[in-house]
Amino acid sequence: MMEDFDEIYEEEEEEDEEEEDEQRAAEEQLLRYAPEPVLVRGSGRVTVFGLSNKFESEFPSALTGKVAPEEFKASINRVNGCLRKTLPVNVRWLLCGCLCCCCTLGFSLWPVICLSKRTRRSIEKLLEWENSRLYHKLCLHWRLSKRKCETNNMMEYVILIEFLPKIPIFRPD
Repeated sequence: MMEDFDEIYEEEEEEDEEEEDEQRAAEEQLLRYAPEPVLVRGSGRVTVFGLSNKFESEFPSALTGKVAPEEFKASINRVNGCLRKTLPVNVRWLLCGCLCCCCTLGFSLWPVICLSKRTRRSIEKLLEWENSRLYHKLCLHWRLSKRKCETNNMMEYVILIEFLPKIPIFRPD
């Protein structure tokens, strides 16, 4: 009796795996036709651990017809406001940490690292809120991403705006 039960379980498991493979293939096909993501680079003069003190608020032409320029600017201004509040404190701690670095064997830089991580998390939470409020409805997804700089070998944080594929609603289940 247990052998029969095992066989039925294995068949169901195989069917589930086949369904998952089909679903994965369909998602990959949808992603293949999605346009390239839009990068919004930092445009400020101060950068602390790859995070610039402000992002470019110029409306990218790739988003024309997808989102209103006013909404884009409002979102970027919210992110820049968050940076405006937190980055000056990070810069002060960085200067203090650099001055005391020799005496503390580098431990004086830990507050800057923690504050920088907290700033990144607050921007990521803000972008999640923006996504749930507006951008997911428009088939867009904003996120903070670490990228290599174009001019040098350093890493920088950019806002990456990805186009979410539209799910075909007329396809049968």
